[in-house]
Amino acid sequence: MPPRLVVAGTHSGVGKTTIATGLMAALRKRGHRVASAKVGPDFIDPGYHSVATGRPAQNLDSWICGADAMAPLAAKAAAGSDLLVVEGVMGLFDGASWSPGAPSRSGSGGTPGSDAAVSMRGGMASTTRGGTASTAEMTVLLHAPTILVVDASAMSTSVAALVHGYHTFDPDVSLSGVILNQVGSPHHEVLLREALGPLIEHGVPVLGALHRDDALTWRDRHLGLVPVVERPTEVAEAVDRLADAIARAVDLDAIVSVAQSAPKMPVDSIGQLTETRPMVPPGGSVRIAVPGGRAFSFAYPDNVARLVEAGAEIVPFDPLVDPALPDATAGLYAGGGFPEVYAEALSSNRPLLADVRRRIERGLVAWAECGGLLWLCRSLDGHELCGAIEADGAMTGRLSLGYRVATARSETPVAARGAVLRGHEFHYSTVDPGGSALDLEGRTGSAIAGFSTPTLLASYLHLHLGADPGPAERFVATALAQVPGRHGSAGSMIRP
Repeated sequence: MPPRLVVAGTHSGVGKTTIATGLMAALRKRGHRVASAKVGPDFIDPGYHSVATGRPAQNLDSWICGADAMAPLAAKAAAGSDLLVVEGVMGLFDGASWSPGAPSRSGSGGTPGSDAAVSMRGGMASTTRGGTASTAEMTVLLHAPTILVVDASAMSTSVAALVHGYHTFDPDVSLSGVILNQVGSPHHEVLLREALGPLIEHGVPVLGALHRDDALTWRDRHLGLVPVVERPTEVAEAVDRLADAIARAVDLDAIVSVAQSAPKMPVDSIGQLTETRPMVPPGGSVRIAVPGGRAFSFAYPDNVARLVEAGAEIVPFDPLVDPALPDATAGLYAGGGFPEVYAEALSSNRPLLADVRRRIERGLVAWAECGGLLWLCRSLDGHELCGAIEADGAMTGRLSLGYRVATARSETPVAARGAVLRGHEFHYSTVDPGGSALDLEGRTGSAIAGFSTPTLLASYLHLHLGADPGPAERFVATALAQVPGRHGSAGSMIRP
């Protein structure tokens, strides 16, 4: 594992993404090979990271993937780099308040076991006071020094009490510096630095102060920042400006020194944890169509990589403009995105909608998550869509958010009947009827939802396959079994 650091915040909205992305871009401009990761199940922030670093970002989610997979996944993200910047989630110690147990392998059909969040691979305990999947937990699992971002817009001397509290709250979390954000003026900066002066002797220096600047404000949407794919040129220009602002406001040499203070950490490869093996016979692969473009940008790179490892040839297409699925498509993996924003344009692409509906009716293997589920429904807010699922979607003012443990109620191309999956939901929509494919358990209760057949699973559940190739292996095997001329059955190729 290379030199590394975690950018944490006192709370959500403090500016973690701005500071973390700016640091990545500024360090890259200085000639560093910078890698990035994001704590939690975020789809949008890693896109900004990729613009800043020029390489894919990694999600690190111990609730879904298990604590023992965090260091291997971080090492995978950092391969070929000389510095890893990890952006935290919410406030430093905020995490999941509900955890029914450790992840089980989805292909086994087992049930959750003991809590994975309290231990590392090899039995090293994580004693952080942060919740499961919190930034604090990640700093301990990665043995990474932490830089705290503070929104100083409405305080002066009180900033010292705030930072002192974060510094002393948990001795297992190594707070190595502070970056002040939203500073109002040069005089305001002087007051803040004077207040924080006594903390320098405790190893918590002020590493930078970014003044309030509307030019550095990024547009928001109901699920967070607007995805990079919708405004790539605008985002690239904004990140470049941000890099220059960070270079002026932050001591980059000190930032590198903080990262270099992380201890050496030998790490097993993620392959050793997941026991990945080829699923497709020599001489052949199966074509999996994956929607992209502005309407569908929520698919974890790890999920696509797992499909490729299992033998898939990934064929991207854009549901806004392409008139049909790619030739010889045997499977469809439709992730999430903003179909509600582009519902009218999606609805107007009648040839593609008819092609998808017809192919699914004829047995095309399909896996749809959240936005993909809405696209496969009959309609969304009155806009006619695929109609492959006999349900209608509608946007609401209520956010459904949280981790879920799901048990498959029937055979699907992603999980066998009785198999347990761990994932998350994040949506403002509903579908009616809601379906009966999965038993879902969350912090606030349980529900039955989703749609399934032996060749289809469509639900609001987002999976992250960083530490579990089972769903991808099963999906590719099921798709392969549908290809004319192929022998055997999907069941014969799915691991027990």
